[in-house]
Amino acid sequence: MCKKHEIVIGDIGGTNARFCLARLDASGVITLGQQVNIKVHDYLTFADAFRAYRTQIGPRLPKQAAIAIASPIKGTTIKLTNNAWIIDQAALKQELALEAITFVNDFGAVGHSLAQLAPQDYSHLAGPEQPLPDNGVITVLGPGTGLGVAHVLRTDGRAYVMESEGGHISFAPTDAFEDALLARTRRKFGRVSAERLIAGPGILEIYALLAAQAGQSEIFQNDTELWQAGLSKTDPLAAAAIHRFCLLFGSVAGDLALAHGAQAVVVAGGIVPRLVEHLAMDGFSERFTAKGRFTTLLNAIPVKLIVHPDPGLLGAAIVGSATIG
Repeated sequence: MCKKHEIVIGDIGGTNARFCLARLDASGVITLGQQVNIKVHDYLTFADAFRAYRTQIGPRLPKQAAIAIASPIKGTTIKLTNNAWIIDQAALKQELALEAITFVNDFGAVGHSLAQLAPQDYSHLAGPEQPLPDNGVITVLGPGTGLGVAHVLRTDGRAYVMESEGGHISFAPTDAFEDALLARTRRKFGRVSAERLIAGPGILEIYALLAAQAGQSEIFQNDTELWQAGLSKTDPLAAAAIHRFCLLFGSVAGDLALAHGAQAVVVAGGIVPRLVEHLAMDGFSERFTAKGRFTTLLNAIPVKLIVHPDPGLLGAAIVGSATIG
C-alpha cells in the first residue's frame, strides 16, 4: 500500500455506491473510515460519483483505490449488470488522476472479507452451530439489487476466492406456486434466472402472482414500498411475498451449496439485514435442506449470516492492500 497505509475503497451495486477510506496498520488489520453513500441513479458515470465523493472528503484523497463492483471483472472494460455505468479501467485511472485502481467483483470482495471477520460478525442461521471450516469450500451468496454469488476454498492455511455469476443460474421451481411463477415470469422476460426473483426487485414478481391468484389488485408497483409493507406486516399480500421470497432464497442457497461442494454457507447482501428474523422463521432452513437424497448432507452444513455492516468494503480493502503497491 501507499506510505500512509491508506486507500480509497468503494462498494458499487445497482442502487448504491458506497465509499470510504481504509487504513492498514502494521499488523495487517484494516480499519474502515466514515462511509459516504451515493445513489447510483444520481450520476451518469462512476467517475462522476467518485468525484462527488472526493468533493465531500477534500482534495487530499489518497491516489490509490480498490473498488468492489457488481459485475464480472473481465478485460479492461466493465459493464455493471444492474445499472448503466460502463467503466474503462485505463481511461478511468487517468481521468481521476489516480496512481493505481483495482476492481474486484462485489461478492468476491465479500468472500475476501471472511479472512478478517470475527465470530461476533456472524449470526447463526441454520444447520449445526459450529465455526466456519479451516479447510473446505464456503459458499457466499446474498440478494441486493441482484443476487451475488462467490465461493471460498480454504486449504493449508490459505484462502482462495472464486468470483462467479452464480445468481444467473436458471430458476428451478419446487412446487405448484413456483411453477406458475416461472411461467408468468418467462412470459415477461424469456429466460428466468434465479436473480430475476431472488433479489430486491424480484419480490414484485412474487407479489404480482399472489395478487392474481387471490383475485386482488396490485397495490404496490415499487419494490421499496412493497418491502416496507411486507416487513412491517401492514399488508398481508406483501408479507406473504416476503415469506415466499425466503423460501426461494433457501432453495437456491441449497442448490449452490451442492454445486460448490460446500462445507459451510455464508449469507450477505444489501437486503439481508432486514430479513434476519424472516429467514429464521419463514422456511429458509427447510428449503435449504430439502434436496431429496442429499437432505442429510445439507443438514450437516452450517449457514451463517454476516452482521458486519460493511463486508464488501472490508473485502475491497483486503484486495487493495494485496494488489496496490
